[in-house]
Amino acid sequence: MDIELFSLEQWYVFLILLARMAAMIGSLPIFTSSRAALRLRLGLAVTISLLLFPVLDITLSEEQTTPLGFGLIIVQEVLLGLILGFVTQLIFFAVQFGGTIVGYQMGFAAANILDPQHQQQVPLLSQFQNVFAILLFLVLDVHHDILRVMVHSYRVLPPGDLGFSRGAIPFVMELTGEMFVLSLQLIAPVLVVLMLSMFILGIMSRVFSQLQVFLLSFPINISLALIIIGLSLEMVLNLLDQEFQGLQERLIRILHLL
Repeated sequence: MDIELFSLEQWYVFLILLARMAAMIGSLPIFTSSRAALRLRLGLAVTISLLLFPVLDITLSEEQTTPLGFGLIIVQEVLLGLILGFVTQLIFFAVQFGGTIVGYQMGFAAANILDPQHQQQVPLLSQFQNVFAILLFLVLDVHHDILRVMVHSYRVLPPGDLGFSRGAIPFVMELTGEMFVLSLQLIAPVLVVLMLSMFILGIMSRVFSQLQVFLLSFPINISLALIIIGLSLEMVLNLLDQEFQGLQERLIRILHLL
């Protein structure tokens, strides 16, 4: 006598859970690194899916259990996970963008280092701020909030209900614009000081024609920038704390808009 532990529909439900979870976990800032083993990401996604499988009540229609219907649901679930991951990544994009601007202004245009996450050359200050944001992300337990949102997403948006007619795209575009504003807020004190420094050096070059302003600007700008960065770390921490605290609300909102 053959004993069937799981029906075909249950396997479909588990794979649907796994698709959304794997796409979301794979796009989180911690796991986007090329050094993060694929087995680690996949193992975490499978473990969470196994824990959610007996808890969530998900039923599929006959059309959704066909090969075409099942394939469409898998694509929708992967797309949904990537959207949630992209919204989470926007904060880190803002941090990296701000660090790149400051790095060029302070004279670190050629000072690039190897980013171990993405295996490419990135500006030095951008990498520093990105690591700082990731550490703050973990210290504030934001990853736990994201796990709660991922579980809540199956109740708000069951598999197969993904749509873009409720304002999700304008909301993502609005968030993208807000992240550009955030990047300027993070680097505003340093930019102001560097602009004043360049203005004063420009006046000195006019007054003292033999002054080597170009050579003098490098140590002055670098020293001033590093001092202001150190003094403004508390402000940066408060801004990132505010953004991370509001991340869960943004993710839930976009789930209602999809």
